[in-house]
Amino acid sequence: MTSLALMFLVFSVSFASASSTLYDWAFFVDGAKFEAMEGDLMPTSGTLDDGGLGTLTWSTSEAGNHTFIAFFDHEIDESENTFFNEFGSSNGTPEPRQFWEIDEPGWGKNDPHGAGDIYWNTLNGFLDKSNGVSQGSEDDVSMALGWEFTLTASEIATISLNLSNVASCPGFCLSQTDPDSNDTIYFTSTLTSQPIPVPSTIILFGSGLAGLFSLTRRKFFLSS
Repeated sequence: MTSLALMFLVFSVSFASASSTLYDWAFFVDGAKFEAMEGDLMPTSGTLDDGGLGTLTWSTSEAGNHTFIAFFDHEIDESENTFFNEFGSSNGTPEPRQFWEIDEPGWGKNDPHGAGDIYWNTLNGFLDKSNGVSQGSEDDVSMALGWEFTLTASEIATISLNLSNVASCPGFCLSQTDPDSNDTIYFTSTLTSQPIPVPSTIILFGSGLAGLFSLTRRKFFLSS
């Protein structure tokens, strides 16, 4: 019984030590800016859990050029290990339409100790495709992923954002690691575009007209 109690205690401590918090977020969507610090709502569908993890989506069918950027500032095990002991990594090769950045969030643009520009880059619709907080240069980590793409009048695009503490990097992804707890957050994003589906009512209406036209022609020939 004592052994079981000790195992439960160790497991509980280990489980509790791996926790994340979403401190801040921001979006740039075709020139519009959305900031948590300004009390805005996310321009996406879906929800994140208490740790700031989950899946979000955004879609558009507006023809033309589009720019979409999502910025997230998570803290991992902050109560145990502070928030400036982490490092970021990029894994894989981004798609031609995809861009990214990992950096210190930049809360203090005039901080004499230096601060990142990722937040300001996000709000300006630009990411510099660099990692400013790599392993060996641990600090406060934030991550951003973006897309630039063009749609025709008959297309719809959907962007999916996934934030997870499960080790999974299909294609290209960013990661934020707390080396003291060995916990990592993985950030991935996908962009899909496809023709706008034709509503079934239009298909049925078209089929009905075709059938009516065929029947009319048949009656015409029979009467002739």
